[in-house]
Amino acid sequence: MTKLKSVLLGSAALVALGAGAAQAEIVIATAGPMTGQYASFGEQMKNGAEMAVADLNAAGGLLGEEVTLLVGDDACDPRQAVSVANQMVNDGVIFMAGHFCSGSSIPASQVYTEEGILQISPASTNPALTDEGGENVFRVCGRDDQQGAIAATHLLDAYSDANIAIVHDKTAYGQGLADATRLSLNEAGLEETLYEAYTAGESDYSALVSLLKENAIDVLYVGGYHTEAGLMVRQMREQGMDTQLISGDALVTDEFWSITGDAGEGTLMTFGPDPRNMATAADLVDRFREAGIEPEGYTLYTYAAIQVFVQAAEAAGTTDLEPVVEAMHSMTFDTVIGELSFDDKGDVEQPAYVWYEWSGGSYAELPTN
Repeated sequence: MTKLKSVLLGSAALVALGAGAAQAEIVIATAGPMTGQYASFGEQMKNGAEMAVADLNAAGGLLGEEVTLLVGDDACDPRQAVSVANQMVNDGVIFMAGHFCSGSSIPASQVYTEEGILQISPASTNPALTDEGGENVFRVCGRDDQQGAIAATHLLDAYSDANIAIVHDKTAYGQGLADATRLSLNEAGLEETLYEAYTAGESDYSALVSLLKENAIDVLYVGGYHTEAGLMVRQMREQGMDTQLISGDALVTDEFWSITGDAGEGTLMTFGPDPRNMATAADLVDRFREAGIEPEGYTLYTYAAIQVFVQAAEAAGTTDLEPVVEAMHSMTFDTVIGELSFDDKGDVEQPAYVWYEWSGGSYAELPTN
């Protein structure tokens, strides 16, 4: 097997490692929160990318050339994401499988567009990424307006007579998801009882929880990440509240339960159909598990993003951006997360969200009716 070349790039290490990266014929990258409170998602992306590149090189590489993988840490910080993007340009990266947070992907995409670098995000769901991005910007996940519509439908069906609170963390992802859910809910004629913003990164949400309690909130929809949502549900239970917690795809990490413990029981979230259950991923899932890695969350989405790039480049016969983009708009791609094709904006034409429930320390996809 060809040895995988993978270099982890922090904000201080990129320049020093650039010369080594420049020796490679084909350099690709992934970037996300490799450090910080959302690092579990960065690890998912890194695991998926490393396995994809190892498999690619073992099969002979791309267009006969070995592929080097660079891994950038943006810590889900917009300014750091732009810095990472610029440093990736300096290192000769031609394809970025990233970023994770929408607040990172959107500003970084401007760099990739200016420099003619293909970007496929495995995870960023804010509509602005593709609505406002260049022709080089794609994603293999769905969008917040799609996810919000699914959440609103459930709220209408199950909680039409309940007191509903919608909160968000003021990020491009969190507020985007909360606003999409709120819009769909309001358009259907149901008004929320509370709509509030909170500050991410805090450890005490007792003031927010007290506000929820004062307003007899029956269901709390959180537009944000697992850390804060986990603290909220734990602190609600500590105050004797049985409020239902509902959120989105940022809860697809085992770290959520490590924060909540039994308080997380019954939490609902939306995410795409679990690719670990797909026949297209069965062999790969087994290999991940044999390596001691559970390919949860965005692991397989990152692997799939690299598959799309490789298939498009092979069809185009080059890694040059324009013919690769043309191929991406004209092809259907066979990936570990199923067949994918892209619309004119760069969104997948097969978006789907389903419901998951946390129970007994793990999350599982709920049967569809």
